[in-house]
Amino acid sequence: MKQRRKKLRVIPGFGLSLGITVAILSFIVIIPLCSLVVFSAHLSPTEFIQTVTSPRVLASYKVSFLTALTASLINAVMGLIVAWVLVRYEFPGKRILDGMIEVPFALPTAVAGIALTHMTVDTSVIGGFFHHTFGIDIAYTRTGITLALVFIGIPFVVRSVQPVLEKLDGQFEEAASILGATRGYTFRHVIFPEILPALIAGFTMAFARSLG
Repeated sequence: MKQRRKKLRVIPGFGLSLGITVAILSFIVIIPLCSLVVFSAHLSPTEFIQTVTSPRVLASYKVSFLTALTASLINAVMGLIVAWVLVRYEFPGKRILDGMIEVPFALPTAVAGIALTHMTVDTSVIGGFFHHTFGIDIAYTRTGITLALVFIGIPFVVRSVQPVLEKLDGQFEEAASILGATRGYTFRHVIFPEILPALIAGFTMAFARSLG
């Protein structure tokens, strides 16, 4: 029976793949975390508090939380709009746009940040346009950070809301329309309550990714 169970395993080489996964996870996550704990253990409580509450560190907390929250709120709105367009409308290039939503998943965040920085510096076409026309500097500012976080976070909202919109029964909208409800009223009271949990989930994941 044991031999038969081994043959029926879905993933061949499960033990080897699990060992490789744990080893890579140890090198990338566990060892750096342990080194951080060991380094922090050499500090006295007073030194530790002074380090984590220094003006520069507090400023980094503020920038991280504010830009992550702002980007996630933008993603919640724009992601809902993108998901709505992809589900409810047919247009040329729809498959390409749907596939492009996955690009931030494939790109490491560092690569995305470096690419967006080069696109928005004052010497680039986009950055130069905003700098000379509106006097707005994008690269190396909170605006640039927020822009990068919007880019890496919007797929979470789109992919959370899109399946819910696809499965939403159109009969409820038809019933509301027959009863005299406007499109705005139908969206607020029929559609939005159905997609709200998925929207909150997408916002949370986008916020976590942005904060990370």
